[in-house]
Amino acid sequence: MIEIRAELLTAEAFAPFGDVLEATGAPDKVINDGWCDRFHDRATLDFGPDGRAGVSIFRARPRHLPYECGMLERHPEGSQTFLPMADMAWLVIVAPDVAGVPGSPRAFLPQPGQAVSFHKGTWHGVLTPLAEPGLFAVIDRIADSPNLEEHFLKQPFVVS
Repeated sequence: MIEIRAELLTAEAFAPFGDVLEATGAPDKVINDGWCDRFHDRATLDFGPDGRAGVSIFRARPRHLPYECGMLERHPEGSQTFLPMADMAWLVIVAPDVAGVPGSPRAFLPQPGQAVSFHKGTWHGVLTPLAEPGLFAVIDRIADSPNLEEHFLKQPFVVS
């Protein structure tokens, strides 16, 4: 079985797959009479011509490292954003597209205060908290047409 090591999540390493949302660097603007720093427009959201943005709440049961991954999914018609709603460890798995199927996977460990937004069509693992409560706000495409492709791997891999 293939084993990959999870790496720290950085904007540079994650750029081929999406955006890392975090409040780093100087704020774009200070608002609310100086009481709030605004880090403006940090993710490219794409819901296609017939979709709209929707915000859902997901509560996922925790997994543990080493984690065996046997399926990746993607959303060909719209981006998807995972925003943790609690301070907990979680895992992000992504893979490039290679001729319509996932290529070599990568895994990331977000730090407190980080969220991710997957670009439209990015292969990724399921929501994978590593601790309770596993609570996330998810922003994704709402439409009547389908927006989910699942790919079950011939050979699962393990993330450590």
